[in-house]
Amino acid sequence: MNLLPSSREKSKQRALRRAPLVTGVLIVLLGCLAVVAPLSSISYLAPTVRPAPVRPLEERFIGAWRLVSVEGNSPVRRVDYDHPTGLIVYDRSGWMSVQIAIHGERKPFAKGSSNGTMEEKAEAFDSYFAYYGTWTLDPAEETVTHHLVDDTYPGMRGKDNVRWYELEGNDRLVLIPTEDGKGGRIHRRDATYKLTWERIH
Repeated sequence: MNLLPSSREKSKQRALRRAPLVTGVLIVLLGCLAVVAPLSSISYLAPTVRPAPVRPLEERFIGAWRLVSVEGNSPVRRVDYDHPTGLIVYDRSGWMSVQIAIHGERKPFAKGSSNGTMEEKAEAFDSYFAYYGTWTLDPAEETVTHHLVDDTYPGMRGKDNVRWYELEGNDRLVLIPTEDGKGGRIHRRDATYKLTWERIH
């Protein structure tokens, strides 16, 4: 009887001895891949998001502007301005908002902000308005359009407020509403209602 192992059995024994080493090497390699692969894939799977390019004229609008003066009166609704203050913001993302306190001095509610009378609330509403939405420029017409998403005045959602614009240097912006108060458009030479804004940012 032959007690010496055959060559096939010797090969099996050598393979069994090498198995732990091979397994260890594989584990190390897989661990390295697990660390490296996610890092390398970030630049390919999650590229940097960049805003859409802004044209030079749009760049002149972007920022925050404070209300300097109001000339004339709106042909759409009567507004009795008295030392008005306000802020209009044009963002490079395409969004805008405006707020105007028609009266510089606004009376607080006598019994606190949650306990205003009907008269106090009516006066507060009549002395302040605001809206927000998106904005687009028409250089050929020299107009900026505010596409309203919402407004303090009911029924204005989805409407467009079109304004002629005049840029005075980099720090002054004059907006002239185009509405004639009858559902049409006033001629620019006849427009007397103007709001002047000064850049603060």
